[in-house]
Amino acid sequence: MNDIIYNNSMQFIELNNKQWNMIEQHIPKPAHTGRPKSNDRMIINGIIYVLISGCRWAEMPKIYGDDSTANLRLHKWQEIAVWKKILKCAIKSAHKSGKINLQKISIDSSSIPAKKGAI
Repeated sequence: MNDIIYNNSMQFIELNNKQWNMIEQHIPKPAHTGRPKSNDRMIINGIIYVLISGCRWAEMPKIYGDDSTANLRLHKWQEIAVWKKILKCAIKSAHKSGKINLQKISIDSSSIPAKKGAI
């Protein structure tokens, strides 16, 4: 893989093996019955492509599988907190390797609306 790159304000690069190994442990295991599950790594690359490029699901490159499958997995995994687990693991890994300092993290308060009458 690692061949599609989207250059804009953000850059899309497919997951490398190290990133995939970190993510894979949080992906739900396939059911023992029914039709075979689409390749999770391919689908996640498709999800990331759509989110970074801002394209419509129907415009997701076909090398990432079916766009409706990717969209459904994005939402299903959101419901069962898969993305939270992945983010938590990524933050922990970045902190361990010294890439982020958790003592110097702040929230952009301009993106959090004040409640009426609270000011």
